[in-house]
Amino acid sequence: MLFDLPPDDVLYAALIARDAGYDGRAWVGVTTTGIFCRPSCPARKPKPENCKWFDAAGDCIAAGFRPCKRCKPLHDMADPSVADLLTALEADPEHRWSEGDVIARGFDPSTVRRAFKRAFGMTFLDLARQRRLALGFTELSAGRVVDAQVAAGFESASAFRRAFTRWLGIRPGDLPATSLLRATWITTPLGDMVAVADQHSLHLLEFTDRKALPTELKKLHARHPVSIGYFDIFDQLKSELDDFFAGCSATFTIPLTYHGTPFTQTVWDALRKIPAGRTQSYTNIAQTIDRPTATRAVARANGANQIAILIPCHRIIGADGSLTGYGGGLWRKDRLIAVEKSYADKDRP
Repeated sequence: MLFDLPPDDVLYAALIARDAGYDGRAWVGVTTTGIFCRPSCPARKPKPENCKWFDAAGDCIAAGFRPCKRCKPLHDMADPSVADLLTALEADPEHRWSEGDVIARGFDPSTVRRAFKRAFGMTFLDLARQRRLALGFTELSAGRVVDAQVAAGFESASAFRRAFTRWLGIRPGDLPATSLLRATWITTPLGDMVAVADQHSLHLLEFTDRKALPTELKKLHARHPVSIGYFDIFDQLKSELDDFFAGCSATFTIPLTYHGTPFTQTVWDALRKIPAGRTQSYTNIAQTIDRPTATRAVARANGANQIAILIPCHRIIGADGSLTGYGGGLWRKDRLIAVEKSYADKDRP
């Protein structure tokens, strides 16, 4: 089970002892270097506060860590195509990967597609595009569209604009230099996210591969122009997300600004009252807000949520206990519920 890890102090002791018994069961990402390693890595040991622990090498990649060149944490992955392609991607993250490249490395594209879907919930080409776009996003925040195009590995400025529009719904040339709302890129163990905020509150937080993201950004941009940049409030968001995934706290205190009808906002408030580690159904929420016959409307409001994780629509499951639809993908919903199980365990006597 993902995220089923021993306490951090146990893992850190294993790291200090270079305990190979934890190899393949846990990986450590070092925040000061951006590298992830096996517990048995012979490299100099980081301080405990600079360690982030993962139960899958893919989560390290998704969180932005690079594999260590000394302990080679990808070397013994079960599928050789996954290890080979991840290593190649790390060596040249700006390359515009295609199925032809996969074939040229001796792998069948359909087999690779299934292997990456199992390991990371996305295809290798999707992962490569995210890496390129993340590089371009950083450059774009400084207002350098041409540099962004180059950093993202696209062949032309127009190609980058098309990709940016496809993923985020906003053309770089249309973005103001500064505005009330600013967008930034955030990495999490479940993949990259886009956050939009003003100086005082968060307006949007979505996974970059969510199909509704372009539409949501266009709607925000129509109300208040969105520029790419940074506010101090993003530091708080990153810190609270880090604590959440580390199993330290499921409490988010960052202020939120809703963009929805009064009914939709009522549903979102009800979602935020579901304790971490617990789940409810659409029917439960409808009864909670005294609208017992509005189950379908509750489902629509749940699907319209554009602040993932903080408004925990992932805590809604079917009345029969099955996972229901989730805009970020059912694999992420399953992992979020697994993350929160530890919080439920803490609440039990």
